[in-house]
Amino acid sequence: MASSDLPPVVRTVQEVRRHLEPLRAEGERIGFVPTMGALHQGHLSLVEACARECDATVVSIFVNPTQFGPHEDYDKYPRSLEKDLEALAPWGVDLVFAPAVEEMYPPGFQTQVLVSGVTELWEGRSRPGHFAGVTTVVAKLFHIVQPHVAYFGHKDYQQSVVVRQMVRDLNLPVEIRVCPTVREEDGLALSSRNAYLSPEQRQQALVLSRSLRLAEQMIQQGQRRTETILAEMKKLYDQQPDVRLDYLAVVEPDSLLPVEEVAGPVVVLTAAWVGQTRLIDNLRVEP
Repeated sequence: MASSDLPPVVRTVQEVRRHLEPLRAEGERIGFVPTMGALHQGHLSLVEACARECDATVVSIFVNPTQFGPHEDYDKYPRSLEKDLEALAPWGVDLVFAPAVEEMYPPGFQTQVLVSGVTELWEGRSRPGHFAGVTTVVAKLFHIVQPHVAYFGHKDYQQSVVVRQMVRDLNLPVEIRVCPTVREEDGLALSSRNAYLSPEQRQQALVLSRSLRLAEQMIQQGQRRTETILAEMKKLYDQQPDVRLDYLAVVEPDSLLPVEEVAGPVVVLTAAWVGQTRLIDNLRVEP
């Protein structure tokens, strides 16, 4: 931890470049944590890793409209810049980039960055257009900040796979670091959307992490048929009347394609609606 001063905030692309040019000229290693704000301990674990591994830490706070579908929660997504800056203060963040929508998408904006294949399953199927919004904004942020390293959370596992694919395909000179999911003591993965849950819904939301732990347990006890694993996971969901399952999958970690037999490391993915709130979670399992 470096200081308790609030980090400097800039609003324009020009200011970001002006601020970072001297650091780059001095050969400093620039780390970057892209966020949509409403920061929690999961985000701060990324900031902590960045501060530990890099000379300069840049955080973006931008609720990106293009990754929300027409009936999703863009308008009510939590926005709390002052609280976010206070949360970042102990980590000696060098710069916070908090642009307006018009700065990122000026009038006449017509370009998208599209990744195919890994975007078409799971989240891509449930949220059409979501990943086009993610890859477009992340590509823009990488060009604006030009970091050496960028930090993402394992909780958004498919997103990290998609971003890695984009970076590889476009030869972007940035290393992608994926840090472990941070959980509450009872196993619930930290998410800005947890704020929407009532106390009863929060209890029911534990079915996501419990189902993942069940899959892990079954695999480590020798179960290899994913059909059997998924059927047992689904039974846990069936016991929660206010939880509507979106998908359950056991996938190969790089391609995200479903596997029928567990023969090596896999990632178990799940998404579900708890009341009106959609949550995702995942777990990497080594047999």
